[in-house]
Amino acid sequence: MTEPNSGRLPEHQRGPVILRRAQVQAGTTDQRLLDSRGPSDWVHTDPWRVLRIQSEFVEGFGLLAELPQAVSVFGSARTPRDHPEYAAAQAIGGALARAGYAVITGGGPGTMEAVNRGASEAGGISVGLGIELPFEQRLNDWVDIGINFRYFFARKTMFVKYAQAFVIMPGGFGTMDELFESLTLVQTRKVTRFPVILYGTAYWGGLLDWIRTSVLPDGKISAPDIDLLTVTDSVDEIVARVIESAQEHSVQANAERLAHNADDAQ
Repeated sequence: MTEPNSGRLPEHQRGPVILRRAQVQAGTTDQRLLDSRGPSDWVHTDPWRVLRIQSEFVEGFGLLAELPQAVSVFGSARTPRDHPEYAAAQAIGGALARAGYAVITGGGPGTMEAVNRGASEAGGISVGLGIELPFEQRLNDWVDIGINFRYFFARKTMFVKYAQAFVIMPGGFGTMDELFESLTLVQTRKVTRFPVILYGTAYWGGLLDWIRTSVLPDGKISAPDIDLLTVTDSVDEIVARVIESAQEHSVQANAERLAHNADDAQ
């Protein structure tokens, strides 16, 4: 039997990678790194993107790891400053800050700005997680701690990892994406059972009716899944629900810790 490369086809080893035939490239990795001349397409290749993705997680974790308890608040970038929803979002940000919670938003204008503004004016910690978009968008002026991401999935991880609750203000596709991702993570227990709170009964009522009359009867969700959502028009109820959930989580965590210590003692 003839060996696969007995005819000495072009072959090049690049770290653990073997390249043969037309895949062999001239030069070495070090040479391409140190030679500043030539095309810069290499910074857009998938292996380089992995490093960029890694750097976004490192930066995000490093920036947010020392946050106190926090609540992620999602909402539309298109909400005008003179709209009642802007005032409500500002009130929510302030109320959460006074209750001792940092607020995390997408850092943009509209509802996000209002939440950051409310928290900042109340003396709380106001966090903005921006995203690179085809159109210009900067972090709003009320963000005290901010970071811009290239990748949506890295940004979404930060929203979830450092939050004890999710508050969903009226919004469009992006807000609904964040709503259903939060719900899915709680439903599948990928995150601890944190509250998912919708603000605006009139705005979200149609969606809730559809879930109850179409999704549930068709067997696509179970009846207890409906209870994952709280819908309200009250800022005070939002804060009370967040605090109640934190207390429940603390009691549960203490019980689990005592049980674990008891098992270790046996």
